[in-house]
Amino acid sequence: MASELCGKCAQLLRAFTANFKRLCADFEQRIRDLVRELGRCTCLERATSLNRQRKNPKKEKKTTDELTLLHLLDNDQENPTVSQECLQALKRLSSSDDCELQQAAALYYLQVSQQLESPLPVAFLEPLMVLLLSSDLDVQKTTSLSLVNVLAKNNVCKELVIEMGMLVPLVEMFQSADPTVQCHTCACVAMLASSESNREAIVSDGVISLLVLAKSYDSRVQQNAVWALLNLTQSVWSMRVLCQAGAIPVLVLLLQSSDWEVQFYSCSALCNIAVVQEHHSTLLCIGDHFLLKSLLTLMSSSVQKNSSQACRCLQILSENVLIQGQLMELDCVLQLKSVLCSSSPAWAESAITLLSTLSANPQNNEALLSEGILNAVGQLLHHHGFSSVIITNSSTTVTNLCRTSTGQQAVTETQCLSGLLQVLVSPIPSEETLLCVASCLHHLMSWDTLQSHLSKTITLEQVSALVKLSGQMGNPRLSYTSAAIISKLEMNGEVIQLLRPHYTAASEYLSMFLKNEEVRFQQLGIATIYNLNKDGEFSVLLAGSGLQTQLWRVHAQTEETRRLLQMIQLPSSTSSDLSSTECKY
Repeated sequence: MASELCGKCAQLLRAFTANFKRLCADFEQRIRDLVRELGRCTCLERATSLNRQRKNPKKEKKTTDELTLLHLLDNDQENPTVSQECLQALKRLSSSDDCELQQAAALYYLQVSQQLESPLPVAFLEPLMVLLLSSDLDVQKTTSLSLVNVLAKNNVCKELVIEMGMLVPLVEMFQSADPTVQCHTCACVAMLASSESNREAIVSDGVISLLVLAKSYDSRVQQNAVWALLNLTQSVWSMRVLCQAGAIPVLVLLLQSSDWEVQFYSCSALCNIAVVQEHHSTLLCIGDHFLLKSLLTLMSSSVQKNSSQACRCLQILSENVLIQGQLMELDCVLQLKSVLCSSSPAWAESAITLLSTLSANPQNNEALLSEGILNAVGQLLHHHGFSSVIITNSSTTVTNLCRTSTGQQAVTETQCLSGLLQVLVSPIPSEETLLCVASCLHHLMSWDTLQSHLSKTITLEQVSALVKLSGQMGNPRLSYTSAAIISKLEMNGEVIQLLRPHYTAASEYLSMFLKNEEVRFQQLGIATIYNLNKDGEFSVLLAGSGLQTQLWRVHAQTEETRRLLQMIQLPSSTSSDLSSTECKY
């Protein structure tokens, strides 16, 4: 029949068919839009939910959890909230049997932990605890990382974490086959161990596991495990338990790790252990001086903090004379000298502290001097004379090494004296540091060679500093020591020219010395006046001055004391004792 249609009718029929199909499609789309709008209506949603609950409660619970998830995801993702409504949603999701919903809750916690600046409300720890107990690996990874973040930002009380029992699942996750989970949980335990009150619980539950993880092939796990061990060495009790569990050999072996952070943490832990002498025998029982050799190797590390920490550990150990002997046998002086010449003050500070300890033992002096160690000390003072640690320990080292004529000669041939004198005019040192330097200079002037050398080396500015320090009676020790140096200066032409501008100021502090009730100050004042009086210009200044009046007063007082003593018949032994007492002044 269609074949009988003309061309025009056939065209109209095709047009009608196309329009009808278009109309049906448009109607279908409108119906769909209507259904979608109806689906968004809350009253219809509740009715549908009730109907489903009657038919399939389990399916309804899952649907409710999905709606809870949608609620969380609808929050501002750049600033996730920690409201009561969110808490209830997290509780539902964390307790769900569906791993996907648990993971959604864990992801929300992760977002919160990364962006929250204020403390996490205590109530939010409960769902977090539930998530830690999840059997799903992804949930464990995400949740443990969230806990790392809030602990690192101090957004949660560390003690409360332990009280809530979170340590148990954390320690259980040590056994995970996944390195990421082990890494996160070790980091959590390390931060929890920074609190002293937590260490007992951690030591009781997790020491063995931590020691095992400290030998992990995964560098991240190893770093965090050793970090936790380091924090556990912060208190004597937990340190003792660690050592009893076999931590020392593990930490010593880790000094040779290829990871510099592992080296640092293990060396720091050994420093803490070395402070307690009862552990020395265990530290040194590892064959063929293994610990000392490892520390000496680490001392030459290109990583500054590792080198410094190795020096510190050796310095603590070297307070034991037997260990000092072993270090000297291992030829530690060359490596020590190399570190002293370093351009970094932090490196040098640790090295000079170790050298100061070694130089305190006279048996080590010959070996130290033979390696030219004082030359390195002199250069150190000139390059890093702004560091109180370097100044103090350098002064102690120079004093210790000048016990022999070899040491005294070495001082004259190096920059030690000029370096120490330079500190006197530096604006940085504290009074305590200046006292250490002044004591060293006073000690050096006990020998004629060094007294003469210092008198030739000292400058006008340095003399001015000594005169000023001598008048600072607020610090009697510093005042006395500075004045004692001036009293021993050789009154040659050059020194006299340096002192003349300061005769008035010197007279003022000498007058205070003579008025001082301490005999040692009076005696030093008289000795200084005797030395300065070698210059005729000072003699003229002294004549008829208040200083001379004070001098006559002390003279009269001394004569009166001598006269009174003559009235007493003292036994010869007492006289001997009196003489020895006078020598002390």
